[in-house]
Amino acid sequence: MTAKPAAAAARATVYGYPRQGGNRELKKAVEGYWKGRVTADALRTTAAELRRANWRELADAGIHEVPTGDFSYYDHVLDTSVMVGAVPARHRAAVEADVLDGYFAMARGTRDVAPLEMTKWFDTNYHYLVPELGPGTVFTADSAKQVAELKEALALGLTARPVLVGPVTYLLLAKPAPGVADDFDPLTLLDRLLPVYAEILGDLRAAGAEWVQLDEPALVQDRTPAELNAATRAYRDLGALADRPRLLVASYFGRLGDALKVLAAAPVDGLALDFTDSAAANLEDLAAVGGLPGKRLVAGVVNGRNIWINDFQKSLATLATLLGLADRVDVAASCSLLHVPLDATAEHDIDPQVRRWLAFARQKTAEIATLARGLADGTDALTAELAANRADLASRTDSALTRDPAVRARTAAITDADGRRSQPYAERAAAQRAHLGLPLLPTTTIGSFPQTDELRVARADLRAGRIDTAGYEERIKDEIREVLAFQEKTGIDVLVHGEPERNDMVQYFAEQLTGYVATQHGWVQSYGTRYVRPPVLAGDISRPEPMTVRWTTYAQAQTSKPVKGMLTGPVTMLAWSFVRDDQPLGDTARQVALALRDEVNDLEAAGTSVIQVDEPALRETLPLRAADHAAYLDWATESFRLSTSGVRPDTQIHTHMCYAEFGDIVQAIDDLDADVISLEAARSHMQVAGELAEHGYPREAGPGVWDIHSPRVPGTEEAAALLRKGMEAIPAERLWVNPDCGLKTRGWTETRASLENLVSAARQVRAELSTDNG
Repeated sequence: MTAKPAAAAARATVYGYPRQGGNRELKKAVEGYWKGRVTADALRTTAAELRRANWRELADAGIHEVPTGDFSYYDHVLDTSVMVGAVPARHRAAVEADVLDGYFAMARGTRDVAPLEMTKWFDTNYHYLVPELGPGTVFTADSAKQVAELKEALALGLTARPVLVGPVTYLLLAKPAPGVADDFDPLTLLDRLLPVYAEILGDLRAAGAEWVQLDEPALVQDRTPAELNAATRAYRDLGALADRPRLLVASYFGRLGDALKVLAAAPVDGLALDFTDSAAANLEDLAAVGGLPGKRLVAGVVNGRNIWINDFQKSLATLATLLGLADRVDVAASCSLLHVPLDATAEHDIDPQVRRWLAFARQKTAEIATLARGLADGTDALTAELAANRADLASRTDSALTRDPAVRARTAAITDADGRRSQPYAERAAAQRAHLGLPLLPTTTIGSFPQTDELRVARADLRAGRIDTAGYEERIKDEIREVLAFQEKTGIDVLVHGEPERNDMVQYFAEQLTGYVATQHGWVQSYGTRYVRPPVLAGDISRPEPMTVRWTTYAQAQTSKPVKGMLTGPVTMLAWSFVRDDQPLGDTARQVALALRDEVNDLEAAGTSVIQVDEPALRETLPLRAADHAAYLDWATESFRLSTSGVRPDTQIHTHMCYAEFGDIVQAIDDLDADVISLEAARSHMQVAGELAEHGYPREAGPGVWDIHSPRVPGTEEAAALLRKGMEAIPAERLWVNPDCGLKTRGWTETRASLENLVSAARQVRAELSTDNG
């Protein structure tokens, strides 16, 4: 059946694009600036060249309206804080002295000043810097970045649409500033913030903006009547401005729900909605509110978060249905393409059969343009494209690469007993204390140690054939011995081997499991200049042979202290991969869990007494709507227990989580039944320790006392103060001392000093406790 052409020719657009460049030029320029090798002017030039290249690329691909303002040196939420003048008091002097250095000080901290807290952007693996607000916050407009980037795009002769974080989402993402009461609600500042947004919109209008996009993804979460009322007021006031650009309010990552009525009724000029599978109900809800008569609808029918090719026929059917629900319908991805790699055609090492199933940012822009053309001209204009798309989809469905009968049979045979430890925690804890003989407030690290230039050179030499496998492994052994020697000299109680052989905590395992496909150039921004290459989970998962046993046992042979075995948990293996969309996530998680269970059992058999299975993604993968939480947490916690429950009582199971809000998943943390959990806590000032105590968490915990995402070295007294604060919530008998996260991104100089201070802090507090008890 041929879709009728739209009344007005459909336009293709996107909300954002990968920032880093084809060869991660932005990362190199920013890090070069931090090291003093790149000037500020050179950094700005690189950034401007990347923006222009992105816009031209989008326009050449058929994108009619390019986004501006989505580009960032570090984080777009931090950019918003700068835009509205919400600079924390402790950073104002740095910003006044040098805008660029002050910006990076807010992101990374300095020797003397802590950075902004960092946490996950909704249920993605992107991290944003949390705004700090209080009753005394004074907002001031600074539209310079947005206006300059709009003018850059307009000067290229392009149609451009500035993209801003919306005022309601900005306030809902914020936290009370240090020293402000915990019950302060940043949303009470809305009436102060709206005039600043009004001024910025006026500046953009004066600079030539016809449309401005205001992103409100927070409205796809459960919202109270007061929060929905705030959205009503915000868009009533902004929509009523006399001289403003047309306003497009965008939501993504899910169903808009009750907020759809609010935005549909608001005096704005258009809405952008997610219409991918996870938000398909938006179509039904839109029809229920009577559509958007007289308004523009931007339909996100191409998945902006995953990497599988679009089903053209399905998307065109959705678009055809939407035609009668708005004045005009345009085509987009469901969210910014920031969350996917740049170009699938660069992946020459991937099986061509698999590569034809993949769509990265460049392929997605082509899909959007194709769908816009089909919507405008009718499906008869896409005969060849539709035939090719059907063939690609069928090749995936029919491929033997996606299904392994043995894996499916083993998964189907799982019983409830497979997910339970043989003894309750209290009995296990006694056995572990007797077996390990650790002191009060035991010290450890999270797993990785600095990935030095020498290690990176060794990997490059191995790939290039300049050294053979034996030569490479000798370098790895040297690194392990150095890491162990440092830890023993420093006095750390439970050691790690430092993971010098690992490129990434997910990719390393994915490369050794069947069903996964690794990319060579599939970089995605995690935070700042930290980029990861999420592997592609294309088929059923199994473990052909042990993955970590050799290096862990080598390390243990070098020391009499316990060395932790280090694994990445099943939920994180999914969350930090591009997962298959052809079966339920829980089914895939169980497959990964069984592979990890084999690894855990082999580590124990080889003499490893402490095994850490990291699940930093447990919270970030939590569905945005509360109604969906229970089903997710059921399979997520089950898969962790399935991975770890086959060991003896005296084998201590650790887990680790970082950079997320943990308060609403404390019961799930309990349900993991790990013996010890380490958590990010330094930037949030031990908030999670109180949350664990309030829940009555009965096991051991290590809330971090060193924020490893900042280059600053915490002093002994600073770490000791955090440790004492932790003991206000968690008894010393159950408290561990550790950094917030792994040390892969840190340098050796700061690592040595920080860990020495951490151990000194633990010794100092032990002595205080001994004196108190004496």
